[in-house]
Amino acid sequence: MELRQLAYFEAVARCGGFTRAAEQLHVAQSAVSAQIRALETELGVPLFSRTTRRVSLTHAGELFLARARRALGELDSARAELADLTAVLHGRVTIGATPVTGPFDLPDALARFHTRYPGVALTLRSGLISELLAELDTGGVDFVLGPIHRDLASRYSARRIADEDIVVVLPVGHHLARERRVGFAQLRDEAFVCLTAGSGLRSILDDAASAAGFTAHVQFETHSPASIRELVGAGLGVALLARAAAERDGAPVVVRTLEPAPGHPPIGLIHHRDHRLSAAAQACRGHLIELATA
Repeated sequence: MELRQLAYFEAVARCGGFTRAAEQLHVAQSAVSAQIRALETELGVPLFSRTTRRVSLTHAGELFLARARRALGELDSARAELADLTAVLHGRVTIGATPVTGPFDLPDALARFHTRYPGVALTLRSGLISELLAELDTGGVDFVLGPIHRDLASRYSARRIADEDIVVVLPVGHHLARERRVGFAQLRDEAFVCLTAGSGLRSILDDAASAAGFTAHVQFETHSPASIRELVGAGLGVALLARAAAERDGAPVVVRTLEPAPGHPPIGLIHHRDHRLSAAAQACRGHLIELATA
């Protein structure tokens, strides 16, 4: 039995005749008739009842039609999946990632993806969330891994993959370093190191200070969460940081839990609703979600 015979049989059943089926298949009617006869001979039963005016399915033909369509459907699905796989294997993915990705290990995740799809070219761009969302708008990145802020514009779709919390980072020897937990009001007179105005972390600091009844004095500004930790280690102030960023290797600092602790946006994957992800980008995004939810 050949797949061509199944396709011819399904076409005759669907079109209600050999002539129309042959026209749709772009083959000679004699070729269709010959393949149907060969199929009936192999099965040992007639599939069609033929008269001078019409062609109709026999009972055996009706039973066989359901199986034939199922087999042809599976073949179409397999072809589509292989086409998608080919697109993935030769694709390119550009990922935007903020310095803060919570407990999610992006380098390890990308290494696993590369092992699975070694032919996919990966590009990683780092920046603050506002910068990366602008890249998302212009198509500079396929999707972004970073904090999902409450005011995220409706043109973006986000998938939460990890949670994060805010801690206070103190220089070694700071008078609050002896405390196991630091009350936010205790930071009233401190000089802060923080990201520039307009950043998510700066908004968290300003909102938390306002709730505690004071205005945070930001003495040192930087564009990188990693450099915040270095500046605190140098004794230039205290800082709020995501726990994952605060506990990374680097200059010696003291990390303490805050009471009350300001909320940190969840970490997630963000893409533009109006931009269709390529097959490779869909595979990469799905891979990251799979690892995060395992």
